Amino acid sequence: QVQLVESGGGSVQAGGSLRLSCTAAGGSFTFTGYCMGWFRQAPGKEREGVAMINANGGAPYYKDIVKGRFTISQDNAKSTLYLEMNSLKPEDSAMYYCAADAGRCTWWWLQRGANTEYWGKGTLVTISS
Repeated sequence: QVQLVESGGGSVQAGGSLRLSCTAAGGSFTFTGYCMGWFRQAPGKEREGVAMINANGGAPYYKDIVKGRFTISQDNAKSTLYLEMNSLKPEDSAMYYCAADAGRCTWWWLQRGANTEYWGKGTLVTISS
């Protein structure tokens, strides 16, 4: 079975930084050949996209809400996806999930992560003001 496991969440003060990691392993899944993305969901709200990157070395993509503050990166050899979060704001507080979507990244997928088979269980990020 394919598994995605996130780590690195925590509670920090506004303006601080966190680095999230997502490790992919299991089944017939191969890191290369997928669009890897980060999504987040706050309590009572819909899931929203944060950033994504083509795991085979393509350019990263960011939602405007995090552009300039977050950086998505990858290590294919380690099957690991990263999200460096800087200048964190209280509105960034959410459960952060990593996901894998077959093929190239699309803006449609980044909106909500619809029809995605491979999801992690999430890592909680809490930003206090």
